[in-house]
Amino acid sequence: MDALDVSRWQFGITTVYHFILVPLTIGLAPMIAVMQTMWVVTGKDHWYRLTKFFGKLFLINFALGVATGIVQEFQFGMNWSEYSRFVGDVFGAPLALEGLVAFFLESTFLGLWIFGWGRLPKVVHLATIWLVAIGVNASAFFIIAANSFMQHPVGARFDPDTGRAELTSIWELLTNNTALAAFPHAVAGAFLTAGTFVAGIAGWWMVRNMRCARAVEITAPADDTDPAAEKMRDEARTMFRPAARFAMLVMVVSGIGLVFTGDVQGKLMFEQQPMKMASAESLCHSETDPHFSILTVGTHNNCDGVTHVLEVPFVLSYLAEGKFTGVHLQGVEDLQVQYEEQFGPGNYRPNLFVTYWSFRAMIGLAGGSAALALAGLWVTRRGRVPDQRWFGWLSIAAIPTPFLANSAGWIFTEMGRQPWVVHPNPTGIDLIRLTVDQGVSNHSAATVWVSLITFTLVYAGLGVVWFGLIRRYTIEGPLEHDAHPPGDDDDEPDDPDKPKQLSFAY
Repeated sequence: MDALDVSRWQFGITTVYHFILVPLTIGLAPMIAVMQTMWVVTGKDHWYRLTKFFGKLFLINFALGVATGIVQEFQFGMNWSEYSRFVGDVFGAPLALEGLVAFFLESTFLGLWIFGWGRLPKVVHLATIWLVAIGVNASAFFIIAANSFMQHPVGARFDPDTGRAELTSIWELLTNNTALAAFPHAVAGAFLTAGTFVAGIAGWWMVRNMRCARAVEITAPADDTDPAAEKMRDEARTMFRPAARFAMLVMVVSGIGLVFTGDVQGKLMFEQQPMKMASAESLCHSETDPHFSILTVGTHNNCDGVTHVLEVPFVLSYLAEGKFTGVHLQGVEDLQVQYEEQFGPGNYRPNLFVTYWSFRAMIGLAGGSAALALAGLWVTRRGRVPDQRWFGWLSIAAIPTPFLANSAGWIFTEMGRQPWVVHPNPTGIDLIRLTVDQGVSNHSAATVWVSLITFTLVYAGLGVVWFGLIRRYTIEGPLEHDAHPPGDDDDEPDDPDKPKQLSFAY
């Protein structure tokens, strides 16, 4: 592989590693804010314990997300310097806003939230976690705005003297219709991820407590109520069941949101990047009212080698234009001819295999969350607390599915854009476009191999640390010293001369 291939592998690997953590951060912060709000409003201790418990898991994920995300922006200058030279004036603006506004907001108030337990008035402390939730979602918006310029460049002009794109309107850049469609879709996916994470853990704990309580009672003397068994049942009923039901509601709402926002984004992609959507269907030749492909056989490396085995009528036409019939869609081979005439010789087809299957993986893997939500709402109906072993296994098995679905969606979005790193705007300035091979730095393959291997090993180690910490503290569960929240006297600032302990024990 040459420097271009290795640079693409490095950016792809580090991005996928990082993006595993991002949706959980975006979705979990508002959910923790809701949990803490419920504690402040109702005064019920179980919401306090849930806030502390999931707050700990959030901090682990946030820390690893920051560590893996810092590398991303450096790569634009190191491995993709020609890209940075060409669009740095435009692309750098939303990235700067992300750092100066969003990251500053979330990191500052996250510190106040961590160390403010028992030191800040309850309402002020509650406001800090809500500001963190706003900050992480603002961060997502600025990043998506930057990425959307690569998908659909607006708010810029091409300077023929410098050969660079220059920003003309930050407002147009931030209100790019591609960003406005992608942001709610990404946030809905993040809430689905966080909802599945919370529901999966809470569901597992419900089953675990109920079964452990039953096992304790079996060994207890007849007609004797064991306090340990009663405590486990009480936790399952009053703490983990409300958490699971809350998370399942988030999953249902976010799942519906994904359908509608995905429909809007899909129609926009058919308009702005017809090659991507044709590749997502392995639609090799233009057709009127083509069927939606569920299953194909073939390598997808050659359109002649693709056989559509299972198809559904009317779906693809509706996804493209909102009509069931009378829709003419361009195929990969016809678009290739058109692009050669428009942009010159070259291969303008993305990898059909990756684009086709990542699109289906994105949709299909979301089924894990749907299964958990439907099953969970059923087994917890009318005050029930499940103790079925199968539900415990389903709760754990469903947790990784939205993570994988989000990653598949990101891969589809980026790989389907190839060979463009800045895709031409079909109605914009024709010269603001750049292919991947034009954007790579002039490094030797050996140089990039060193950084690729180094970062892959480091990220793999961080991945093991992340999983190990999440698993450890999930199994540990809510701690006993988190059972009693600060008293009402903590609504007032502490006496500076009074000895105090850090109550937020992480």
